[in-house]
Order: sequence, then structure tokens, then C-alpha cells
Amino acid sequence: MDVVVLQSLEPLIEALTSSGYTVVGPRVEDGAIRMAEISSGADLPAGVGDVQEPGRYRLTSGDDGMVFGFAASPDSAKRYTQPPRQTLVRVRDEAIEEVEQEAPRVALLGLRACDLAAVAVQDRVFAGGRHPDPAYQRRREALFLIAVNCAVPGGTCFCVSMGTGPKAVAGFDLAITELALPHRFLVETGSERGGEIVALVPHHPATRVDIDAAEEVSRTAESRMGRQVDTDGIQEWLPAAHDSPRWADVASRCLSCTNCTMVCPTCFCSTVEDVTDLTGQVTERSERWDSCFTLDFSEVSGSHVRSSGLARYRQWLTHKFATWYDQFGTSGCVGCGRCITWCPTGIDVTEELACIR
Repeated sequence: MDVVVLQSLEPLIEALTSSGYTVVGPRVEDGAIRMAEISSGADLPAGVGDVQEPGRYRLTSGDDGMVFGFAASPDSAKRYTQPPRQTLVRVRDEAIEEVEQEAPRVALLGLRACDLAAVAVQDRVFAGGRHPDPAYQRRREALFLIAVNCAVPGGTCFCVSMGTGPKAVAGFDLAITELALPHRFLVETGSERGGEIVALVPHHPATRVDIDAAEEVSRTAESRMGRQVDTDGIQEWLPAAHDSPRWADVASRCLSCTNCTMVCPTCFCSTVEDVTDLTGQVTERSERWDSCFTLDFSEVSGSHVRSSGLARYRQWLTHKFATWYDQFGTSGCVGCGRCITWCPTGIDVTEELACIR
């Protein structure tokens, strides 16, 4: 794996753009750091950090000039691997039109190690098994993944507990570690096309000092996790806690708003809708994100399998941390902490698991 140093990300963004990629990276929008299209390094959130706690997210500002001095944003790669809404088929004047799913060439700049782990989970769901999703595969192949090794974990992060971070070790085309004093970017190449992009950018080989500094960034981040989870034996003890009184306690606070599943980088539940235009001549069938927290999601033959908020929360948490292993051989949680930060009532899954255990 080649390791080089860049003095600026501007040439990297230019090289990606000239190679036909739309560059999507972190930028400040609507009081949060969102993943959106960027055209230059000036769009990156230099000197902007964040504070994340259960049900709380606030931006902070500083003068250090670091562009990745924040934790995981509400956006993940899921928006690009599994779009929130996509048209599957269109019927126009009784003629059926197949709709080819878009697979744009997008370079995602700023993914964290937990996000890469989430992409690997989605790969198992949509690209593994006997019936892979061809649209997902096309979108996935069109993505250029640029990871950023986390330097500032949020107050809700627990990737160390889940074995998914804070350092990216696989699944990326390029991995960046931002270094200070002097400000520079150590870049690891993780794929052939990653190497081709680096070759277009002014760089110099990383020194031992650079590599040691990057390793220290990851060690420091590992020691500063905001949360932790004891996953030992979780596949057995969590399903066995079906009748725990804690489920009623957490259900009394859960709004079933679906925020946790919308920001989760691995949740993949969806539903299908048929919509007719005002003329009645064109009908579209679309797939859109859904959530196991919605009442109708588990409706079968006119009856709701999980009619209570308690049952829906228990299903979500048990599936995410335990029975997902039975389906996909891995946990459904990558420890990003988004579900804790963006829960309106501040429900903390790490606290719930500790109490249930």
C-alpha cells in the first residue's frame, strides 16, 4: 500500500473532477455538516467541529484550520448506494416502460471507518447471496470511496466496541489522515484506481515522522470514544431478554419517529409505492426508504405483527445487534452513534443494552 503526503486537497478534488467524478464531501449546510457536492477545497468545513450527545448536535468553530475536525455527520454512503427514492417502472398509456437505475460516478470524500464497515454490510445484503441487486451493484461500482481516519470521535461514537474503527483498514480507494504542525494530509492507496488518481496529484513519499504522526492520531481517537458496548455473547443474551421490563421503559420514550433508522448507515428497509399523475395517464412504481418503526411495515393480511412501540423497538434493537449475525454473519451496527445523536428523546442504545443485560 503506497503512502504519500499531500499539502492540499485542492489538487485531489480537481483530479477527481477531471476524471469524471462528481465529488461529494462534507460542508456546512442548515446548521450541520452534510455530505453534498463540492467543487473546491474552499467548500470543506475548515475550523468547524461538532458536539454530539444523546438528542443533541451543535457545531463549534475554531481557528485550527482542520477540515475534518468533526465526528460522523447525519449523512452516510447509504444515500448513494441505496437512494432514498428510486423509480422502478413506469406505465404510460398502458405501455410499460422499464426505468434504468442511475449509477452516477461519485467520489465520496470524508467517509469514516464506520461508514466503510456499513458499506461492507450493505454489500452482503444487496450484492451477496443468490439474488444480488444489479442496480445496487452498478451504483456500488461507480463509487470512489475516500476515507478519513477519525481524529475527533463524537460523544456518541463507539466504533471501537464494534471493531469498525477509528482507523480505516479496508474497503477504500484512498484513506486520508489529516495531520497538523505543519498542516498536511497523509494518503494511503487502497485500490488500483486510487493509485491512478494519486498519480495525477502533486505529492511526496511519506516519511517515518508522517506515518508515526498518523498512527498517533488513530491511537488518540481510539482512547476518546464517547460510548462503549459489551458485545460478548450478545447473540445469545439479547434475544433471550425478550421479556425484560426495560423494553417497556424505552418504549415509553420512543416516538417511533424513524429517525434512528433513517440516519443508520446499514438499515435498508424499504417499501414500494404506486403513484398516478393528475391526468391518470402515467403511473410510476417507486421504491423508497421505510422503517421497521412504522406501524404498517409489519402488516400481514390486514393485521399488524408488531402493533406496539415496544414490539417494534425490541425487534429493531435485537435484529441490529444479534439476529443480524444469523442472516448476514456480521453485526448490523457499526458504532457510528448516529441513532443516539439524532434521536429526539435522546435514547442511547449503549445504555439500553447495558440495562437489558
